[in-house]
Amino acid sequence: MMAKNHASKAPTLASRFPDNPLLTPDQVRPSRGDMEVECILNPGAFKYAGKTWLLVRVAERPTQEKGWISFPVMEESGQMQIMRYPRDHPDLDLSDPRIIRVGTRYYLTTLSHLRLFCSDDGIHFREPEDQPSAIFPRGMHETFGIEDCRVTTMNDRYVLTYTAVSDCGVAVACMETTDWEHFERLGIILPPHNKDCTLFDEPVQGLHRCLHRPSGVDVGGNFIWIAESPDRIHWGNHRCIAQTRPQQWDSARVGAGAAPVKTSQGWLEIYHGADAHHRYCLGALLLDLDEPHRVLARSVQPIMVPDQDYEQKGFFGNVVFTNGHVVDGDRLNMYYGASDTVICGASFSITEILQSLQ
Repeated sequence: MMAKNHASKAPTLASRFPDNPLLTPDQVRPSRGDMEVECILNPGAFKYAGKTWLLVRVAERPTQEKGWISFPVMEESGQMQIMRYPRDHPDLDLSDPRIIRVGTRYYLTTLSHLRLFCSDDGIHFREPEDQPSAIFPRGMHETFGIEDCRVTTMNDRYVLTYTAVSDCGVAVACMETTDWEHFERLGIILPPHNKDCTLFDEPVQGLHRCLHRPSGVDVGGNFIWIAESPDRIHWGNHRCIAQTRPQQWDSARVGAGAAPVKTSQGWLEIYHGADAHHRYCLGALLLDLDEPHRVLARSVQPIMVPDQDYEQKGFFGNVVFTNGHVVDGDRLNMYYGASDTVICGASFSITEILQSLQ
């Protein structure tokens, strides 16, 4: 079901790139001939070899036949299996464009992998020709795909935290690289149900920190938590730091974006919030420099709302969602998914965001 369109009078601090959308599904080749790219979403962003890079989530499905629904599942061996059902199958539920239910079993309509794109100017992106560009799901915990990767730069090392999806649940997995050709897969670091995990780019008080989003069902909710680790694999001292707020723009769920930005006033974190109508906006948290579990300030009004046509119409409308940015002095160049369909960019002043917080 498409999200409802709600006009907002909230001020926005975003300066959108005039070239938006920067990438569209028809610019991305499918991974194989019998597949089609349904949408591209939520890129991680980083600098490498003098260029700006995006690690884009590419969601694919088989070319559809009239009267049938087909969808992909990755086997543990790395081979793709195509599931196929007649659309009038009595156990088939297609009410959500993202999920297929067959009886008591749930599947995703698409299978996601990660794809690299590079740019000389941070605006015009292309797939690199001189190195591998795709990272595919692997193993039993990624059979439904890998999604929404955050990239944290730590000196010459890049730490990738991403959502691993399977019939076992939705979990956080991690891999690391120094050259974007060889990857060390560290496996699941936070078990289901968890996602929206991003690492701080330096230790705080001698320990690595991450933000993550476990989900409560009957008690609790979709809140932002923080955790500590000595090695980026084993995480503990979990604390909830930001909950949803009734009757506000982030009343239904909240989740972290990219790595927090260190400022003189604290760690600045851009996060997403959704309401009961599945409208996704962006806001900011300010965390204490030495005790980042302490929230010093939080956006009352969002700093960005989905008010452009390409943000309101698409695979899942009324969505701006970010998990990637590049910082240049006071300028934060943010890359985001719009309507779960295209990749866009917007620029913010870090000073202006800080001044907006209450």
